[in-house]
Amino acid sequence: MAKFMTDTHTEHSPLPLSAGLRCRCPRCGRGKLFQGFLTVRPRCDACELDFAFIDSGDGPAVFVIFIAGFLVVFAALAVEMLYRPPFWVHALLWGPLILVTTLVPLRPMKGLLIALQYHHKAEEGRFHKATDDGSPD
Repeated sequence: MAKFMTDTHTEHSPLPLSAGLRCRCPRCGRGKLFQGFLTVRPRCDACELDFAFIDSGDGPAVFVIFIAGFLVVFAALAVEMLYRPPFWVHALLWGPLILVTTLVPLRPMKGLLIALQYHHKAEEGRFHKATDDGSPD
């Protein structure tokens, strides 16, 4: 079983929302979670929590893509319907907006999903082989 599963939450544990969005350790809320833009540190520099359990996968990117896609497409359609600018204006407006709306929230979203994973003790799903009477092993 993963190390984080044996850790207990205390009354001093930070809220997952707070620790995640600030990109801090989900157990203590003080140590940094990332060592690069999206690279997770091996362990917390404050409480020594081993971050080997972390597996956020593509979840943060999916959430960011859906949110950014909705915002940019809505804004582009509104501008097109109201002002009908030339295509080069669209390229000038939406290129930078796409970069901002995807890159800025990506790190906090990954931190939030990691903090929620820790808080709820989420693990990879496993299939259990059923015995002859239908009950799990």
